[in-house]
Amino acid sequence: MKVRILGCSGGIGGNGLRTTCLAVDDDILIDAGTGAADLSLEALTRIDHVFITHSHLDHVACLPFILDSVGDMRDKPLTMYATQETQDIIRAHIFNWKIWPDFSMIPTPERAFLRFKTISTGMPTVIGGRSITALPANHTVPAVGYLLDSGSGSLAFSGDTSICDDLWQVLNVVNNLRYLIIEAAFPNDERALALLSKHLCPSLLLEELNKLRRRTEVSVTHAKPGMFERIKQEITEATHSASRHRVTMLGQDQVFEF
Repeated sequence: MKVRILGCSGGIGGNGLRTTCLAVDDDILIDAGTGAADLSLEALTRIDHVFITHSHLDHVACLPFILDSVGDMRDKPLTMYATQETQDIIRAHIFNWKIWPDFSMIPTPERAFLRFKTISTGMPTVIGGRSITALPANHTVPAVGYLLDSGSGSLAFSGDTSICDDLWQVLNVVNNLRYLIIEAAFPNDERALALLSKHLCPSLLLEELNKLRRRTEVSVTHAKPGMFERIKQEITEATHSASRHRVTMLGQDQVFEF
């Protein structure tokens, strides 16, 4: 499997800041934040599957535009995978004919551009030999992360999460875990806000990583614009002496192969 980071910022603002979107090979997206907008029309037509972590706009903003741009250029529906709770939110608040057309009904229900598929944590979806499994997460809305497994290696993506013991219980039994992408949205002086909004800051992240018993390459995502350098410095200082994992900041266009 090849995963390319199309967006990993907690916001926008030029200088390559794009919100969350990971491309898996050339046919799968994990989330559909503004990073997806950099794909060409041809590349967008090849996206058959979109796995959504949760309903917040920075993770779904480009999904309506993808359907509008290339829905009529495809010969089959694009499948959106999400928990039932997340599907219900997206149906009610985006594909509702008020914010955006309901592409699960366009051009007809039988030939729709979009179809929904319900997932649950712990249940793998296998596409072309690649396994994608929803992971537990703890956020202000129903949310999951994802474990991507090629068979020879795996990458875990936390999505948006705060303290979540269930996540580590799952990851600690993944024998081929090679990479972990996990968020830290705020610097340490905003720890109270991180807890309130159910995100992580560097000190909380380090506490969480201490629960991971497997030595893993860790990449930190979702830093808020304007706070990136502070978060990076705090993570570097905290993990230099206190973490057994290699921890770096995630970068746009970074590629993971496993």
